[in-house]
Amino acid sequence: MENAIYASLTRQSGLMKEMRVVANNIANANTTGYRREGVIFAENLSALDRNGDTLSMADARGRMLDLKQGVLTKTNGNLDLAIEGDGFFMVETPDGPRLTRAGAFLPSAEGELMTADGNRLLDEGQAPIILPAGAGKVAVGADGTMSANGAPFARIGVFDAPEGSDLTRQGGTLFALDGDAEPVEAPRIQQGFLEESNVDPVFEISRMIEVQRAYELGQSFLDREDQRIRNAISAMTR
Repeated sequence: MENAIYASLTRQSGLMKEMRVVANNIANANTTGYRREGVIFAENLSALDRNGDTLSMADARGRMLDLKQGVLTKTNGNLDLAIEGDGFFMVETPDGPRLTRAGAFLPSAEGELMTADGNRLLDEGQAPIILPAGAGKVAVGADGTMSANGAPFARIGVFDAPEGSDLTRQGGTLFALDGDAEPVEAPRIQQGFLEESNVDPVFEISRMIEVQRAYELGQSFLDREDQRIRNAISAMTR
């Protein structure tokens, strides 16, 4: 009887993790450059005895990152940039370089391009991009080449994760890479656009309802199992 409880508890724990992930997706449905996540469930077999009998339990420690392209929305912002297709911008953070699809940038007092959080945008050589003194309207080509007053001065770096490497969310729209990022050979950058979150709110709300019902069903089973054990103990001690 304990085995049934253990199996149900691991399932409930996994459903709680999925509920948190779904709730986070919904909360970021309007966050520029956000990438939705999902929980990966796997079967974990635990040995019960030497005869080969096992107990099957749910394992929900894995995360799935959805890299599907989000909708590009026109803003006409001079330093609003969106990547069409594969790749990420690279920004410099206190914890090291991070990848992001959020392309709303602004100049600092020193002329460095950075995010609203103060992370500096990096060029193809992973160096900060600095606007020339007295630069007027900046033009950005599809390949990331930046020009001011008709003269090119930098090229925005667009990078991707090598095959087999993992991207780990570092809060919001930033991702850490377990290795060196590879430059995208033919990037496509759209100036005056921002990429919306790729979260489908209707799907996420439907999924939240499904997870909630599954959790309630599991809790109902645990309550009945607890009552059965109590009844059995009560009968044996009479």
